[in-house]
Amino acid sequence: METTIKHTASDSVLSSEWQYDVIIAGSGAGGLAAAVTAAHHGLKVLLAERAPFCGGATARSGGWAWTPGNPLAVADGVIEPRDDYRAYLKAVTGDDYDSERVEMFLEQVPHMVGFFQQHTPLQFTPGKTICDIYGKLPGAGTGHRSVAATPLYGTQLPKHLLAILPDQYRMTSFWGMGIMAGPDLGHFLNAMKRPASFLYAAKRFAIHLWDKAVHRRNMQMVNGLALVARLLQAADEKGVDIRVNTAVDSLIQDENGKVCGAYLRTPEGRIRVHAAKGVVLATGGYPADSGRRKNFPRTPTGQEHWTLAVPEADGAGLTLAEQAGGYLDARGKSPAAWCPVSLVRFKDGSEGVFPHIADRAKPGIIGVLKNGRRFVNEANGYYDYVSGMLGAVPEGEAVESWLIGDRRAVRSYMFGFAKPRPVPLALYTRYLNCITEADTLDQLAERCGIDPVGLMQTVAEFNRHAKQGQDPLFGRGETPFNRYGGDASTGYPNPSLAPLGKGPYYAVKIQVGSFGTFAGIAVDAHSRVKTADGGIVEGLYAVGCDQKSVFGGHYPCGGINIGPALTFGYAVGRHLAGVSRYEDDGTHFPSADYRGGAHTEPVPT
Repeated sequence: METTIKHTASDSVLSSEWQYDVIIAGSGAGGLAAAVTAAHHGLKVLLAERAPFCGGATARSGGWAWTPGNPLAVADGVIEPRDDYRAYLKAVTGDDYDSERVEMFLEQVPHMVGFFQQHTPLQFTPGKTICDIYGKLPGAGTGHRSVAATPLYGTQLPKHLLAILPDQYRMTSFWGMGIMAGPDLGHFLNAMKRPASFLYAAKRFAIHLWDKAVHRRNMQMVNGLALVARLLQAADEKGVDIRVNTAVDSLIQDENGKVCGAYLRTPEGRIRVHAAKGVVLATGGYPADSGRRKNFPRTPTGQEHWTLAVPEADGAGLTLAEQAGGYLDARGKSPAAWCPVSLVRFKDGSEGVFPHIADRAKPGIIGVLKNGRRFVNEANGYYDYVSGMLGAVPEGEAVESWLIGDRRAVRSYMFGFAKPRPVPLALYTRYLNCITEADTLDQLAERCGIDPVGLMQTVAEFNRHAKQGQDPLFGRGETPFNRYGGDASTGYPNPSLAPLGKGPYYAVKIQVGSFGTFAGIAVDAHSRVKTADGGIVEGLYAVGCDQKSVFGGHYPCGGINIGPALTFGYAVGRHLAGVSRYEDDGTHFPSADYRGGAHTEPVPT
């Protein structure tokens, strides 16, 4: 006997029934990793993506994944004891440290990277200089703990895959062209300073213009889009049945409660699908669900929040899990992966959400509240900026702040949606009106609704210390992470600090946003959905932002959404296939001897 969840007699179901081993709902990093791994080990996999394009929030992201102990680092001679990672995560997460799931993550990470490197088209580039955020904590890393997909050109993909890949995310691209963090971005920022960088940037942009004319889209794929493209290619090559415009509408459980299939809404109608091994939920969490967002701090209506996730990340996976017996685990420091954002309203009436990732750490830029005062170390992580804003803005006031910069900083770096020279600044100050400009600080304060006396006092105090390379209030520039995000070419002692010079001055209004949710479906170390009484919903898994964050609502470093998504997706694929030893992957890569033995021990149980 079987139980169909959320199915009414009025729903028409096609007479045909599809047979698979695994159904995966969603095509972000977690869903694709699970699909590729399961198919590699011989399972028949259906990947159902509700949207017309694959990738979800992953395709919009920077694409970096936190992967401590990965084989690229080991190959470069960087061998760190696993205790360093444990110590750092314990220091960051405190009472929210989840020992069992962290151990599973740390155990699987190097094998995940090695598996995709050796058995799929996905190749990684190492983040050799990307630092952990809290550099003063024990075990913090100063590089080699992150990887990202190497760039690719669209013609390397079959046409049927290119057709279901989204274009580069408008808000983080340069007229639709993606730019990768690191040397690629450095060339664009230095295009007016170094002839070699100018030629590099000009060539990249010329190719982009050609692609837009010939292919009607960006073809130089970088960041999260490159990651999704290569994972899709791997899934396709391994026989995964990839279907877009196809939603998992309800789950089917047998008489013992095991999930054994689902009903799908497809362009052909509603179809019953059998899944012998189970179903994996990877629908992207619930950041786009304004109803559930009411439980976020300082978000009474659910509308006081702007997410960078896709509209389809509306909690569909969570709803399915709850109907099958699972539940939302909202314990932890934060329910969401905070990111400071600003809004851009285009002339065609559309609105974009811009994430402030790189500009806050640049010398000559500070963040202030309505009272004109700084409230946080701007060069720390984007999560910390929003956390600081939430804590500093008095109750009853809108949670907002402003980034303030002088002309040198604004024309040298990206400042919100505004691009540096030679792009005309008037495009952003007059045409789009997303940047406020004024000749003096008091004029700027008046136009933004900031206390002018507070702002001028703040800038005077900040400038006095910045000249000496110091920030007594918040310690900006004291960690490798802070200094990495700065600019050492200004001539000042601290690459993250420079006084705000002469006007004109510029401001951009910052609001609360997120990359996705940290609260999520409660799962065990194998990513199996848990019930409120401590049991397991057999045959049902959750990965990516659908599962509760392994780091308990904290943000220890960049890439802590995608790193666990890939890793737990890989682990779920192996678990579904019944693979118990890493050597069964047929993967060989440089490995560090963390615990006195090679990495061939069974998967933890």
